[in-house]
Amino acid sequence: MKATLSAQLGQQLHLTPALLQSIRLLQLNGMQLELEVRQALESNPLLELHEEREDSVADTPAEQAQTDTAAFDELPESSMWDVHGASWNGADEDRMARIAGGESSDPQLRVLNALALELDDADLAAAAFWLENCDDAGYLQAPLAQLSRLASARLDRTEADLEAIRQRLLLGEPAGMAAVDLRECLQAQLRALPGRVPARHLAARLLDSDLYLLAEHDYATLAKQLDAEVDDVCEAFRLVLSLRPRPAEALLPEVDASVIPDVVAWHADGQWRVALNPSTTPRLGINAGYEKVVAESSGESAQPLREMLQEARWLTRGLSMRYDTLIRTARVIVERQAAFLVKGEEAMAPLTLKEVADSIGMHESTVSRITSGKYLQTPRGTFELKHFFAVRLEGASVSGQAVKAMVKRLIDAEPAGRPLADDAIAGLLSRQGVNIARRTVAKYREQLDIAPARERRRQAAKPQLARVG
Repeated sequence: MKATLSAQLGQQLHLTPALLQSIRLLQLNGMQLELEVRQALESNPLLELHEEREDSVADTPAEQAQTDTAAFDELPESSMWDVHGASWNGADEDRMARIAGGESSDPQLRVLNALALELDDADLAAAAFWLENCDDAGYLQAPLAQLSRLASARLDRTEADLEAIRQRLLLGEPAGMAAVDLRECLQAQLRALPGRVPARHLAARLLDSDLYLLAEHDYATLAKQLDAEVDDVCEAFRLVLSLRPRPAEALLPEVDASVIPDVVAWHADGQWRVALNPSTTPRLGINAGYEKVVAESSGESAQPLREMLQEARWLTRGLSMRYDTLIRTARVIVERQAAFLVKGEEAMAPLTLKEVADSIGMHESTVSRITSGKYLQTPRGTFELKHFFAVRLEGASVSGQAVKAMVKRLIDAEPAGRPLADDAIAGLLSRQGVNIARRTVAKYREQLDIAPARERRRQAAKPQLARVG
C-alpha cells in the first residue's frame, strides 16, 4: 500500500481554561454560585470580596457595557426586593434588656430570645458575643482563636466554655450560625438535620474532601477518593446543595423566599429599568498588594502563587462575563415583553433564544445557559427567565402562550349552562385576528386541564338537578 500526503483546511474550536470556567459560571444557579465563591475565597488568598456600592449607576447601556464588571442600574426602592438585607449593627441600646420584650425584629435578638429559655445570663451573654461578631451571612468576622481570647477576657469565661456556647449556636436554629467557614457551616447543618437522612454520612465525608472537586462537580474523582458509587455521591451532593450557605438569611423578616430573584425590573419615569440583585451577585477582586508581590516574584518557589493569580483572574473575569450577560439578556427580555408586564399572559410576544442572542451578540447556547435557573422579579410576579420565551404560533403574529391565555379567558367568561365548544372558541379568536384550528384549541384546553364543552355542560346541570330534586 502506497503512502500519500494530503493537506486539508478546517476549523476547530479550542476552549481555553478561562473560557471553560466562564461557560460553567453562566449555568450555575444562585446557590451554586454562592458555594463557588465561598470555596474560591477560602482556597485562594489573592481573592477578596468587594462590597458593591448601590449608588453607583450606569447612565446608559453603552456605558455599562464598557465597564469590566456589570454595573448596576439605579436600584429600585428597597421595598421592591423579595429579599431584604439586614444590618446587625444597631444603635448603642442595651440589646440584652430588650430580649424579653419579643417585639424586636433584630436577627440577633430573635436567636437570643429563643435561647433565653435554655441558657442562664452568663451563657446568654456569651451567645450574644458570638452573634455580634458574625457577618450578615452568619460567619465569624475574625479568626476563631482571636475572638476566643477576646471573649475570655471580656466575659471572664474559659475558652472551652465559650466554644461550647458557639457549638450550641452551630447546631441551633438556624444551624450553621457562628461558623468559621463554609465547610463548618454545612457540616453543622448536616448534623442538625432531624431524623434519618439518607446520604447524610457520605455528604459529611464529601464536605471533608476537596471542595474544589465539589465545586467542579467531579463526581467520578470524588467517588474514587471516597470509595463510593457515583450515584451515591450525586445523591450526597444534592443533599449538600439543599443546605443553606448563608444561615443568617433564615433570620430575615418573613418573606416568600422560595425563589430569590437574580434580576429585578420595575417601571419608573415612563420606562422599564433593570438591575441585578446585589445579594445574588457577589463581586470578587484581586488584592492589589498581593498581586504586586506575585508579579515581582521569580523562581520556581513563586510558581504556585502565579498559578493562584491566574486562577483568580479567570474567576473574576468569568463572574464579570456572567453578570454582564445576565443584565444584557434581562434588558432585552424586558424590552420585548413589556406588553406582558403591563397586560398579562395574553400580551406575551413570540420570543426565541436566537432573537435574544442576536440582540446581545452572543450564541444561543450562551443565552440558554444564562436563562436557566435565573429569576426575574417584576411588578407582575417573579418568573424564571425562560418563562419569557414563547413560540410563535404558526401562521399568526402572536405566541402560543398568549393564545392559551385567550382560550382560558373565553372559557372563564362563557355563559353558565352554555359552554363554548372548541370550534366556537376558534371562531371567536378568528374575529380577533387569531386564526387557529379547532384541534389547537383542544390542545390548549387540555393543557389548561379544562374539560370538553359536553362535560362542562353536564357539570353545570348538576346543581340545577339538585335544586329540582
